[in-house]
Amino acid sequence: TTTTTTTTTTTTTTTSDINYVYYTSETQLPSIMNLMEQDLSEPYSIYTYRYFINNWPKLCWLALDGTETIGAVVCKLDAHKPGTQMSTYRGYIAMLAVNNNYRGRGIGSDLVVKAISTMKEHGCTEVILETEITNKAALKLYQKLGFLRDKRLSRYYLNGVDAFRLKLELD
Repeated sequence: TTTTTTTTTTTTTTTSDINYVYYTSETQLPSIMNLMEQDLSEPYSIYTYRYFINNWPKLCWLALDGTETIGAVVCKLDAHKPGTQMSTYRGYIAMLAVNNNYRGRGIGSDLVVKAISTMKEHGCTEVILETEITNKAALKLYQKLGFLRDKRLSRYYLNGVDAFRLKLELD
């Protein structure tokens, strides 16, 4: 069962018992940071989170079970090839995490789809991201959503692991 409610301050989509909302308040930041720190191999400072979230709050979607943040995606949208006749917008998925206890329910996919849908509403024509070549679950999720491997980035992460840059061309 899916229900969508729109108000002037937030958009909420409910699937079963999970609510999806975009970022609205600094009070949500600690739970986002905690979730990402448990899942991602890269350490990010509070300033990195604030850069993305404060500049593109509607591209930061949260999955909530009651009041607990159990998933989040953090993205941005920038001009791509500015100043040319081909000027477009490119989306970037910076971070995605889902609590281990909630994996396998499609929450990560739902979060990414919501972020991409918001990007498309703002004229985005492609979305890129990087993920560790060893992160099979992430590679499977993004492949299922239509992302293609664009290039391999040698020793991209601080832990020395290579990354794949993935790209999704939008209609």
